[in-house]
Amino acid sequence: MITMGIDMGAKTIKVVILKDNEIIGKSIVVAGFEVEKMANEAIDKALSEAGITRDDISKTVSTGAGEKQAPFYDETKSVVGCDSLGAAFLHPPVRCVIDVGAEEGRGMRCDETGKILDFEVNEKCAAGAGAFTEAMSRALEVPLEELGALSLKATEDVPMNAQCTVFAESEVVTMVHNNVPKENMAKAVHDAMASRITSMVRKIGFKKDVVLIGGVAKNVGFVSSLNADLELEVVVPEEPEFVGALGAALAAAGWKGGA
Repeated sequence: MITMGIDMGAKTIKVVILKDNEIIGKSIVVAGFEVEKMANEAIDKALSEAGITRDDISKTVSTGAGEKQAPFYDETKSVVGCDSLGAAFLHPPVRCVIDVGAEEGRGMRCDETGKILDFEVNEKCAAGAGAFTEAMSRALEVPLEELGALSLKATEDVPMNAQCTVFAESEVVTMVHNNVPKENMAKAVHDAMASRITSMVRKIGFKKDVVLIGGVAKNVGFVSSLNADLELEVVVPEEPEFVGALGAALAAAGWKGGA
């Protein structure tokens, strides 16, 4: 059986194609303004990698913030459900999933099959999502891809307001005037963001194993700050940005977890 999962994220569109629960094709593209066009491009790329056509797909599940904007699908599934299912498939001991994407952060507590027991979504504020690090990288004049590694060189903890990006940017200006080293400011950015995510996760309760997914999971500085805040080491899949789409493809295949 060949199934496809489409994760229509706020910033990127991810596609995963499974054959008998094995990944045979995947792709990721920037959503942009022409969402349907870019979704079709992502689908075609994944199909090309898999060496199949759309007619070969038995079922397609769409998920994500723009789930109903997918060019075609048989069914939609909640993003928290797909996140949890994908995480359980990749790491069966998972009991908590944290998904930090471009515009939103989510925390999910699940059982051994990936079934959601409770979940929490951060408020509509960039301070709990990847957009926060993007804004801070601009304020610090440090490339986004270098911000995480820079924070690991910090020699001192500096507090930062994580309630509002505008306030945080103002604090960065103050730090610059006070000659705070950039590496310390970079760590402050990730600590603030991790604190926001940790507060959200503590509302639902969590225990090992914790799996971190989403594009921000590739940021080593954020992972380090989150580990310190949670007092454990989160598990980061090899390609954390594809876990939601993987979960959607698994849902399309009827995978129930634990197998």
